Amino acid sequence: MSQEYIEIRGARENNLKNVSLRIPKRKITIFTGVSGSGKSSIVFDTIAAEARRQLNETFSMFVQNFLPRYAQPEADAIDHLSMAIIVDQKRLGGGSHSTVGTITDSYSVLRLLYSRVGQPFVGYSNAFSFNDPQGMCPNCNGIGRKIGVDLDTFLDTSKSLNEGAILFPEYAVESWGWNIMTQSGLFDNEKKLFDYTPKEMDLLLHSKPYKVKMQVANKPINMTFEGIVDKFSSKYITRDVKTMSERTQKSVEPFMTVEPCLLCKGTRLSQAALSCKINGRTIAELAAMEADELIEVIREIKDPVAAPMVENLIERLQHMIDIGLEYISLNRETDTLSGGESQRIKMVKHLNSSLEDVLYIFDEPSIGLHPRDVHRLNDLLRKLRDKGNTVLVVEHDPAVIQMADHIVDVGPHAGSRGGAIVYQGDVAGLLQADTLTGKHVNQSMPIKSTFRKRKGKLPIINARVNNLQNVSVDIPIGVLTVVTGVAGSGKSSLIHYSFLPRCSDAIVIDQAAVGASSRSNPATYTGIMDDIRKAFATANKVSPSLFSFNSKGACETCQGLGVIYTNLAFMDEVKMLCETCGGKRFKDEVLAYTLDGKSISDVLAMSVREALEFFTAKEIVRRLQALSDVGLDYLTLGQPLSTLSGGECQRIKLASELHKKGSIYVMDEPTTGLHMSDISHLLAIMNRLVDTGNTVIVIEHNLDIIKNADWIIDMGPEGGNKGGRVMFEGTPQQLLDMPQSLTGAYLRN
Repeated sequence: MSQEYIEIRGARENNLKNVSLRIPKRKITIFTGVSGSGKSSIVFDTIAAEARRQLNETFSMFVQNFLPRYAQPEADAIDHLSMAIIVDQKRLGGGSHSTVGTITDSYSVLRLLYSRVGQPFVGYSNAFSFNDPQGMCPNCNGIGRKIGVDLDTFLDTSKSLNEGAILFPEYAVESWGWNIMTQSGLFDNEKKLFDYTPKEMDLLLHSKPYKVKMQVANKPINMTFEGIVDKFSSKYITRDVKTMSERTQKSVEPFMTVEPCLLCKGTRLSQAALSCKINGRTIAELAAMEADELIEVIREIKDPVAAPMVENLIERLQHMIDIGLEYISLNRETDTLSGGESQRIKMVKHLNSSLEDVLYIFDEPSIGLHPRDVHRLNDLLRKLRDKGNTVLVVEHDPAVIQMADHIVDVGPHAGSRGGAIVYQGDVAGLLQADTLTGKHVNQSMPIKSTFRKRKGKLPIINARVNNLQNVSVDIPIGVLTVVTGVAGSGKSSLIHYSFLPRCSDAIVIDQAAVGASSRSNPATYTGIMDDIRKAFATANKVSPSLFSFNSKGACETCQGLGVIYTNLAFMDEVKMLCETCGGKRFKDEVLAYTLDGKSISDVLAMSVREALEFFTAKEIVRRLQALSDVGLDYLTLGQPLSTLSGGECQRIKLASELHKKGSIYVMDEPTTGLHMSDISHLLAIMNRLVDTGNTVIVIEHNLDIIKNADWIIDMGPEGGNKGGRVMFEGTPQQLLDMPQSLTGAYLRN
């Protein structure tokens, strides 16, 4: 059968310069190139958008009304597309009712299994669902947790009521609540709380509403006293948190505690569901097991009625294990998964599909994977290809790039200096190509030989969060520390959940979005927009608010958006360039004012690199230089932040925090989305931060970053309950000689 191709002609989305491409079908094509070169513009904004748009158009107008809408990409032609499945890094939300089991459908199969062969029979499969009234625990409504009052923060038992024993502000001495309580006649107001009998304490905390006669301005008035915990609960706990103001939430939060539900012990299920067992185990016990342990338990179920369900579960769990998620249990809440874990869970979902000739599109699937596990990812991509699918991958990891059937290298640089195809062909050809990827794909940095001396230590003592096994470890002050280990080994638990809660002033630079509004951009986020507006105002002797598209200067037709959205009832919402301002967002009178010959709209269209050449004001240049230092010199000042990738979001946060001294910086996988040629820039920034007196802690899998650490904390040995221990502390040089460390083994290679 002759090779077929997806054909693209004249693609012009974002920075693409009339790109034409032939992508082989039923092969693995990997898109490489520096961050901002145009890889995503080809793969997501052109190919994926058109595939989804055409698929949605096959549905009736009524159905289309409920589907996301995709505009037709800027291109002359896009031919021979298949149905596209996009596996991105967006974290799986879903709240407390969504677990790994529910999102992969594995828990549905498990429920069916228990309804068929579990003893005693308690009902059909919904009797085992914590999202169904039949199966959920009635005490916690299937959440597994109850919010209660934290008496340790609520009461000071060494004081009497008159001395202010109740610490919640609504009962402060002389307050209204305190007056009702002390005039109720129910308590000895001089008696210290630790001398209360259990009956007196119960009355204080849980008394039923009790009428109290009070004197107010010498007039008797009837009031009601209610137990202080019950009153607090009805006022703040049983109310929907979303209806409270943020200020109220913040003020009451310290007095609340979240504890496992006493009835279901955190399992979320009804007592009936928990009474049903297979081979002596309940469904909750199975859901709490890690995948590699659970698969063995499922294999022991020999009942012939169970055979098809057992086979289905084994297949699903094996996929989880194959992709390196053997440490995750089915009851794990999806909103606790990292971006990389979320992406791998989505992959598992698609591996169970029997669809063929599908277009699978992956966005940096190696994120969050230890070098040890990258080969598992490669095997999985090959499996998808071998089922007859076309696999497109945007990737920076050399170990993934080297398994491609076909490579498309986009560049040569980023932003307006990118958007062209600089190489396409096989891996051998890429290694000879004169492109940034070709030069760096086989290069690796030497291991550091001299290390900074610590200036003190920040101890973590007996940490037991998540899978941490009573970990005590010191984080050195004034050096670059890298925390390593396979996925699930406890790196995030150690830093995010054990170290950071006690280190509230640390600067955390992660990949969470930085404001998804189309009105926020690099200029507003870094604060230089204020200085730019002032510069325009001074030069033209007018008000600075004229130069804001969120204020007086906004084009009145589009309210400063630059585009008009027209909702055509049951058809696609149409986004059109505003005819009044031509997409420039400002009124004509504002565009007439200039600064050194440029209008405010011209300035917002400049890239960071162009703006650095244009501005001379010290503060503007300092902030622009920080953006350039973190490798974002290709972003335009007016680009909406909602269009940035996770890695770009992380780097823009880093840029806005670079000027501090004597701080603790925590970075979570900062190499995400970074091309190999940019890693040396990132290292230079980390080293500069340490050299100016900061402590830098980095969670990372990238070997070049690990080699350049002053100190390494290696977690392991594996993920989940087989991890959570410190395997090694020391310099990269010392790690080379550690036979039991997986990270050390990859450094030696």
